[in-house]
Amino acid sequence: MPDTKTPGMKPGRRTRPDGEPKITGRLKYLTDLHVDGMLYGKIKRSEYPHARITGIYTEKAESLPGVKAVITHKDVPAFNGFGIVMPDQPVLCGGTVRYTGDAVAAVAADTIEEAEAAIASIEVTYDPLPIMDAPSKSLEEDAPLLHPEGNILHRKQFRQGCLDSGFDQCSAVVEETYDVSRQMHTYMETEGGVVVPEEDGGISVYMGTQHGFKDRFQLSRILGLEEERIRIVSSPMGGSFGGKDELNVQPYAALLAMKSGCPVHIHQTRAESVQSSIKRHPMKIRMKTGADNQGKLMAHEVEITADTGAYATLGPAILDFAVEHACGPYRIPAVDIQGLSVFTNNGVAGEFRGFGGNQITFALEGQMDRLAEKLHLSPAALRHSNLRSTHDPGPLGQTIAPTDGAVDVLKTLEENPLTASAPKPWKMTGAGIAVTMHGGGLGSGRLDPSGGRFLFTKDGKIEISFGFEEFGQGILGVIETVVCETLGCGEEDIRIRIGDTTKVPPTGSTTASRGTSMVWQAVQRMQGDFRQSVLEKASKVTGAQQQNLVLGEGGIFSGTIMVLSYEELAGHLEEELETTTFFDFPVTPDDVDGSHYLYTFAAVRAEVEVDIRTGQVSLQGLNQAVSAGPVVNEIGYKGQIEGGGVMAAGYALMEEAEMKEGRYVNENLDTYMIPGISDVPFDLGVYPVETLHESDEYGPRGVGEIGTVAVAPAIAKAVHDAVGLWVDRLPIHPERVLDHITKRGLHPWM
Repeated sequence: MPDTKTPGMKPGRRTRPDGEPKITGRLKYLTDLHVDGMLYGKIKRSEYPHARITGIYTEKAESLPGVKAVITHKDVPAFNGFGIVMPDQPVLCGGTVRYTGDAVAAVAADTIEEAEAAIASIEVTYDPLPIMDAPSKSLEEDAPLLHPEGNILHRKQFRQGCLDSGFDQCSAVVEETYDVSRQMHTYMETEGGVVVPEEDGGISVYMGTQHGFKDRFQLSRILGLEEERIRIVSSPMGGSFGGKDELNVQPYAALLAMKSGCPVHIHQTRAESVQSSIKRHPMKIRMKTGADNQGKLMAHEVEITADTGAYATLGPAILDFAVEHACGPYRIPAVDIQGLSVFTNNGVAGEFRGFGGNQITFALEGQMDRLAEKLHLSPAALRHSNLRSTHDPGPLGQTIAPTDGAVDVLKTLEENPLTASAPKPWKMTGAGIAVTMHGGGLGSGRLDPSGGRFLFTKDGKIEISFGFEEFGQGILGVIETVVCETLGCGEEDIRIRIGDTTKVPPTGSTTASRGTSMVWQAVQRMQGDFRQSVLEKASKVTGAQQQNLVLGEGGIFSGTIMVLSYEELAGHLEEELETTTFFDFPVTPDDVDGSHYLYTFAAVRAEVEVDIRTGQVSLQGLNQAVSAGPVVNEIGYKGQIEGGGVMAAGYALMEEAEMKEGRYVNENLDTYMIPGISDVPFDLGVYPVETLHESDEYGPRGVGEIGTVAVAPAIAKAVHDAVGLWVDRLPIHPERVLDHITKRGLHPWM
């Protein structure tokens, strides 16, 4: 009997395709992968933050039972370096170590215990060098050079208008220096997986990454192998947030696998991950900002100093992003922004959710709140007076897609207040707001390819392929929703292929909030040709007029009657029907390096409770209004914003990967605090602004980052509202709050 279900019905709130297997534990991460004959790898890292290696002695390790391979820098067959932009980090150091995460040797053995014993038996002798554990030390005139080119990784500046004239017109000027801390990604699954040597001399790499094709390129350069002989399988993955954007343990497992001829499994312990993984950039930001007596911003001077650690990774791009967003969504006629990214012997700082926007927004919004108080204006009124208009240029003067996002999110936030907390003994409450904008994509002047592929397969599936990775952010749900709603087919009719370089087209990375946008744009570009090819074939098979046929759930429909199932149509195929597209992420037409064209916006209101006995700050409520175009998947959208908000609350209130003399003080999660369920407020509101300007044809934007960016400054203002403390550093330590409370005499007993 024919199916009479009407095709093209929208499914509403879709659950994630990988949701059930993840919450039930049935889904296995790549670090759980077991391959017959597999060895276990371990990496020996530097004992010093900065030293010259004088000897590496591996003889004892090589003679131990179960040890199948030992490697040092002498075993790197081609280029001994990696780095997603600047390959300045040695795979294995043979001369100088620049931080305690530097690798000097690695082993593979039959068991983990044997590998650990072998690592312990490798003797490395060092000649210690001076430790540059702060940018200020690295910038001293007589500081030792950490790299041949010097201790400055990157400079970036932007100027417009006359700063002196701008400040002369100001009735109120605020100058402050802000310090923001190093933050860990703390993904559930630490770095690891399995590398399998193949019969053709190539390898298959089963490890989490956000850059499958970029990893393949880097490994090709290290191993001296053609890229086509390296397969990267990267999905599923237990979290990244930017932390697996860069190579981590892949080179060591690959080198050990090639030397031993056996599959090699490496899975870092949390302590090993802390020591070697990248972190959010600590920054010191000085801002001087002025406004006239009406609250109009007139001048803005900014100095950013970023501690990039021992190696570059994406440090230059992160500094560029911070400079670009130093004025945020505000119009300021006179601006002078200077950015400096400095090498130190601290842990490597790199890509992290928000990409430099979180740090600079904390400082900028702090300035707005201080100015509002000086001018006796409400924080919202000052912001309304200065928000960008629909056709205003971007932060660097570049043309951007017309948008009312900044105004829309602040209005939406004001229309959705938090529920006021009931008074409690010993507690003082406060509320704060913040507004931000965030550029999507890699920016002008940078390779940012995208695309996709549709196949109608011989088993009757609509297969959609992308070179993206699923690392917990929900891209599978986005793909499923966009494809089903665009074509009118059902979830069971499609097959999604991502995260395997041998089976997907090279469509760019899953970074920079680009995934949702690129999926939507690719499907829109392909759907017409793909639909036509499928319906043309169906017309030939059934004899029905092509213009009367549509795709639906389960097959081809004429009106409400299914005339041919997809499986039946597949039986008539001589070859699969394929449609592909390749394009670049949209960029500004102006020649402004690194600038963005598509932006998302957010306004945040936070309510906190301060315990005046201890100085402890707890988050009681968090509302976020977000302008990112139409919501593709409601559950995924809310999950990203809510999860991002909680992560940002940790950044504001408790997380600090502190370093002393080039060593991590917090070596594991027993002393590094992250938010638990008791730290998550019951009142979490997400308010999407789905409208786009009538000329904006670029569809929905990604929201993986925007939910993290403006939370910390909203919390900081809420603390000020509660107890009068202007917060100038993160995290907000209870000791500083308590000291302020004591000095202000806010204790009831004083």
